[in-house]
Amino acid sequence: MAAFVRGMFWHILVAERSNILKKSNDCIVDSKRYVRALKRRPVKVLYPDSETTSPTSKQRSDQIVNKQSQKVASKMRESTVNAILKNETTNKRVSSMSWSARNGNASTTSEHTTNLKDQLGGLKFERALPGDKRLARVVSVACSRTFREHQGKILLEGRRLICDALAAGANPQMVFFSSVDRLCDLPLDKLKRATLVKVKFEDIKIWSDLVAPQGVIAIFSRPDPSRLTFPQDQRGQSVPLSLICDNVRDPGNLGTILRCAVAAGCHNVLLTKGCVDAWEPKVLRAAMGAHFRLPIFPSLDWDDIQNQLPKLVTVHVADNCSGSEREVAEEANQSNKPSKMGEYGWVSSRPNCKDMRYKEYESDFDYKEYESDFDSELSLPRLETKLYHEGWAQGNTGLVIGGETHGLSLEAVQLAEKTAGQRLFIPVVPGVDSLNSAMAASILLFEGRRQLLNLMETSGRKAKSKVQFP
Repeated sequence: MAAFVRGMFWHILVAERSNILKKSNDCIVDSKRYVRALKRRPVKVLYPDSETTSPTSKQRSDQIVNKQSQKVASKMRESTVNAILKNETTNKRVSSMSWSARNGNASTTSEHTTNLKDQLGGLKFERALPGDKRLARVVSVACSRTFREHQGKILLEGRRLICDALAAGANPQMVFFSSVDRLCDLPLDKLKRATLVKVKFEDIKIWSDLVAPQGVIAIFSRPDPSRLTFPQDQRGQSVPLSLICDNVRDPGNLGTILRCAVAAGCHNVLLTKGCVDAWEPKVLRAAMGAHFRLPIFPSLDWDDIQNQLPKLVTVHVADNCSGSEREVAEEANQSNKPSKMGEYGWVSSRPNCKDMRYKEYESDFDYKEYESDFDSELSLPRLETKLYHEGWAQGNTGLVIGGETHGLSLEAVQLAEKTAGQRLFIPVVPGVDSLNSAMAASILLFEGRRQLLNLMETSGRKAKSKVQFP
């Protein structure tokens, strides 16, 4: 019994001693840890896990939390307002169809496979993403004559020109606009089949030919003059006068001539293959919507031109020679000697081939090798010269205007001789070679209109029934 008591005593003593040693070791370890922490960061004071942090740290943490909560709340408010204003929650969706695929092209562009779509007046329009190259690509190819002829597309820019095209019944394919207000200026009911794309104004400004772009560009199918609907009030004031443009290669001159033809009330305008393309952007701007106010038939052979004219018609040509050349021509007529082509500046000595295109006219092809032989074989037809204010428009009339560089073609003079036409001469003061082709056309067209209206007034119903186009 005594032995058991002694064993228990020694066991308790050893346990108590071990506990005392353990507590002392923990205190030593904790003290060392705090001392090392103070050596590393002497500015801060570290507390044990059982103690709370300092009041300053609490304030800082509360401030950080408050700032973060304020930022989150402001972002949520901004997103809510934008969603309400733009109606994005109901109208946004992803379009997985690219522009080329929508137009039936085999090639697809993977760089713009998603476009946000919005809705305006029942029409859906796309918002161009950053880096969208459709506007640049479409404008660049639409400005090419080869593309316009092969693909059958034209480029129109500006609200007035686009509205005139839509009123005439032209078919729109794609419309680029910078703001919704610009799109609302157009008749939306006629744009249901077109693809509408909203782009930045900076992009339109880069690719526009205008000094002050209006922010809207449209791609149309190449119109057929026989299928367009022209304004009835203007067509009702037209006179039986057809304008034929021969070798007019300056875009500004052709556009001005077309504008004068509309103002003078011409029945139609016929363009030979030597003329500049009627759908050139510069021609469209100079014409001021004339393309959609009267029929314009481009790239015609002389056989086609005769088919477009009425059966009983008299074709006159505009004399573009100077006073000295006119005196030489009159001397040749008085002497009854056949005159050769190329002797006068108002007739071109180059052959007008049926398959020749506009670009080939502008090339540096050398005609000198056979030009002399061509002159010797063919002689210039004889036409009577008449002043522009004398009576020459007495019925169905055709007027041929030649270009300033190459003048009239031989086929034009032959057609005038065949129809008993005349050379119309506009006198100018000595020292002036000739008038601008657009200026000469305007003088002759309005003079022809005046003569035809006087004829209708004097002849009454009989003249109206006689002077009619088929």
